Order: sequence, then structure tokens, then C-alpha cells
Amino acid sequence: MQDDGIAYGAVARSFHWVTAALVLTMIAAGFVMLDAPSGAIQNFLFDYHRSCGVVLFAITLARIAWRMKNPPAPMDAEIPFVQRSVAHAVHGLLYLLLLAQPLVGWIGTSAYGAKITVFWLFVLPPIVDKNKEMADTYLGLHINIGLLITALVAMHIGGALYHHFIRRDRTLMRMVRGA
Repeated sequence: MQDDGIAYGAVARSFHWVTAALVLTMIAAGFVMLDAPSGAIQNFLFDYHRSCGVVLFAITLARIAWRMKNPPAPMDAEIPFVQRSVAHAVHGLLYLLLLAQPLVGWIGTSAYGAKITVFWLFVLPPIVDKNKEMADTYLGLHINIGLLITALVAMHIGGALYHHFIRRDRTLMRMVRGA
């Protein structure tokens, strides 16, 4: 396969890897915090998860703004149309869900009556009044969106590894090294 030298720049790669680190730690914290016994550890995990969600929301907005002004290079034309289409769909859904998920969590947490303390520096105001039925609905939705994000991340990682180890093309290296 021909190497056209087209890669992601340092800013796009930084956004990608910071997002990846936050998403992966939030997925892990999300699973652990729900099964942790009530108390200090569970409270810490909830605060950490919510804090990362606030940061991830801001990073996602900045990332989308950057991407709009600095569109990525097109995928190699030798990649089959179906694979390119699936990749675009996965990316689009990830961006959409990374914006929706923190808002759904904020609504659910507000309706539950819990505070959203951002890295123990400040507290976000509740955006809805306390309402158990609404909290149950939105926090259930938050869990389901989290599971969907987990599946999409697995597809994204699987696709990157497929391109690197099976197709042996530059798809993964464009984001790893920018080369």
C-alpha cells in the first residue's frame, strides 16, 4: 500500500489520546463504582467519574471545533467503501454520544439530588429539581449510553488493530505517530 504521508497533526492526536484515556478510565470507574460498597471509595469514584465527564465534555467541544477548522485527511482510497462507511458512522456516533452522555449524567445526577463536584474545585449547579422518577430514567439511560460507548470504543480499537495487523496499512500509525 502506498504511503501518502498524510497523517493527523499533533493537536488532533493529543485530543484523541486524552479523550481515549478519559473514556477508558471513565468506563472502568463506571463499572467499579456501581458495585463498590457504599462509602468513601464509592463516593470518590462517583466524584472522579463526574469530574472526568465534565472535562471530557469540554474536550469534545474543543475537539469538534478543531476538527471543523482542521478536517482530517481522507482515508486511503484502497480501504473498502463499507469499512470507510462503518468508520465514519462509529466516529460520528462517538462524537454525538460523548456530547450527550455528560448532559444525560448531569440531568440524572441533578434529579437524584447529588452534587457534581469537579475535581473537588467547584460544584456544578443542578439543572433540574430533585425527582426520583426522572433520576431513575436518566441514570438508566446514562448506563445504557455508557454500554453503547463501550461497544463503539471496542469497535474503534478493533478496527485500528485490524488495519495495523491484518491490512498492514498506515491507519493506526497516522494517529500514533502522525506519520
